[in-house]
Amino acid sequence: MVIPGNHQDNPVEDSCHVPFHPHNTMKLSRRIWLKLSSAFAWGGPAAIASAQGADTAAKEIDPEMPFGADHKKLDSLAVGNWWDKKANGRNAPPSMIVPRNEVVAFAVYTQANGVLKLSAQLFPLKPDEARIARLEIEKDGEWVEIAKEEVLFPGWSAHFRVENWDGSQSVPYRVRHGKEAMFEGTVRKDPIDKETIVVANMSCNSSRTTGERHEIVENLLHQDPDLLFFAGDQTYRHTEHTAGWIEFGLQFRDVIKDRPTICTPDDHDVGQPNLWGENGKVSTLAGNADGGFMFPAEYVNMVQRQQSWHLPDSPDPEPIERGITVYFTSMKVGGVDFAILEDRKFKSGPAGKIPQMGPRPDHINDPSYDPKTIDLPGLVLLGERQLKFLKNWGQDWEDVQMKCVLSQTAFCGAVHMHGSETGRLLADLDCNGWPQTGRRKALEEIRRAKAIHLCGDQHLAVVVKHGIDQYGDGPYGFTSPALVNTIYGRWWHPLDEKPGPNPVPDSPLPWTGDFKDGLGNKISMMAYANPPNVKDEKQRADGYGIVRFNKKTQEVTIECWPRFSDAKKGDSEQFPGWPIQVAVADYDGRKPVGFLPELKFDAEANPIVQVVKDDTSEIIYTQRVTGTSFRPPVFAEGTYTVHVGKKHANEVSFTALAITDRDSAIDVVLA
Repeated sequence: MVIPGNHQDNPVEDSCHVPFHPHNTMKLSRRIWLKLSSAFAWGGPAAIASAQGADTAAKEIDPEMPFGADHKKLDSLAVGNWWDKKANGRNAPPSMIVPRNEVVAFAVYTQANGVLKLSAQLFPLKPDEARIARLEIEKDGEWVEIAKEEVLFPGWSAHFRVENWDGSQSVPYRVRHGKEAMFEGTVRKDPIDKETIVVANMSCNSSRTTGERHEIVENLLHQDPDLLFFAGDQTYRHTEHTAGWIEFGLQFRDVIKDRPTICTPDDHDVGQPNLWGENGKVSTLAGNADGGFMFPAEYVNMVQRQQSWHLPDSPDPEPIERGITVYFTSMKVGGVDFAILEDRKFKSGPAGKIPQMGPRPDHINDPSYDPKTIDLPGLVLLGERQLKFLKNWGQDWEDVQMKCVLSQTAFCGAVHMHGSETGRLLADLDCNGWPQTGRRKALEEIRRAKAIHLCGDQHLAVVVKHGIDQYGDGPYGFTSPALVNTIYGRWWHPLDEKPGPNPVPDSPLPWTGDFKDGLGNKISMMAYANPPNVKDEKQRADGYGIVRFNKKTQEVTIECWPRFSDAKKGDSEQFPGWPIQVAVADYDGRKPVGFLPELKFDAEANPIVQVVKDDTSEIIYTQRVTGTSFRPPVFAEGTYTVHVGKKHANEVSFTALAITDRDSAIDVVLA
């Protein structure tokens, strides 16, 4: 794969065979250029004369500043006379000028619930080029066109939705533009027959290191994940998202083209240093700690459309303030069900809501502060809409063997040093450890669903066992390292340089065990990957995660691979402390006060079991059970209702069950 360089001085041919020299058109307005190019295509000098005499009030195809005069720099490399523009600087993005048979840059897709959704990203098109992209699939050895969609401006993306998609077959596809431009790949069949489903967990792709990502892509092709998850900061181009998104796609398209891909935009993707979305309000404070989005809704929506339109439909698609769209949803791959969250979209900003206790509103360095004083009523983390979604998702186990939650950042502040090895920070409000009540609500729903949590954002790879009331009573969380980390180093480095209580036995890492983060949240550190030397590209702790879901054993293996590792050499190439294996049976770390009567099943049942506390109607947990028996643990005295079923948990119910001895059993007969 070759990423186009900045070859702005090379003439290229447009679709009308008119020589196109970018720097020779600088004195032509976009309207005149459109008329002249059309004239050459349709009638020579006479047509040119007619075009020159046409109504000067004719509407231009694309506005020069689609996001308004106050934001003329937004996406500037892909709007207006983009062919005249040159990205300057040592770390400039790829040129937007490419041979016209290469204008289809890449595509991303998912297929779920009988629907294929595929987004094609194109390089900017010239005024006289068709704004249509076509989707073809290979059928019986022939290419068949199945859809045709408009290439949208701004953003230059096209979006295909194909109903009644057969997910049981792998199907080659290609996206075409014009006569020659195309991008090819394969829509993989749903790997429901695989025992282990493999997910790549990635984030934070620094734009200061340009060019290919071949060392990561080669590893991924060898490890052959079933699903790619890019948790955020796919680009740090900020005001130039289209150029940055195309750059990202060129870097990863060799692995993206043949696999379902989840992309969730984060703060840098929408052009912000940090993001507390606060339901879409306008942010006006430097650093954005007042909450909201600093750029127009049209820009935010363009970013989300390019990165996330192809995700399965949201069950609650109502836009937030200013018409900003949402994309939180779920997706099943091979019997593993993934909830996809927007943990920045609704979150409250700290400025003006809590006292400033550090150099900026979101950084706390006052050792005398009480974490409880910043957990104020009315503060929002996921928001009620996403909590409702999570609760409903956690109860739906149809065709599901295991569950996983995906989000941008971690539900704790598992970091001590920020920016430098001496930059100790007590608490960072940019993580999902704050507000603490919102964290609790989110973790309770994740635990209730017997799910593991994957994320990125923090630039420091860690695996933690969350504590809600007690250490270890919450779900596991894996934060992947930054793919390429030139922006902001982070370190786990306890002040006393000692392990916490209950350290990981035989770990090569010195500081595992039980700790509180700077927000007072309980976490059990299982592994971390500190950068030995951020000035050395091969010692910055760049890399990615691989997570293996074994449906038969109900175990998850968490791997963490340095960017310059060789996966073919095996686990010795991973960061010290990995791989880590955890069991679904341990996701809920609360100690049972007792057990309900044993449930006995047919050997082929593998039923769904849901336990509900009678006096509060609280769902304690819902899970898929393997084997021929299960003794439901409970964590408080009282009576419970247990629902059991093969597809849904309410096919058979047993009421008013109480804690009992081991000899008590119920034979469960399912249709």
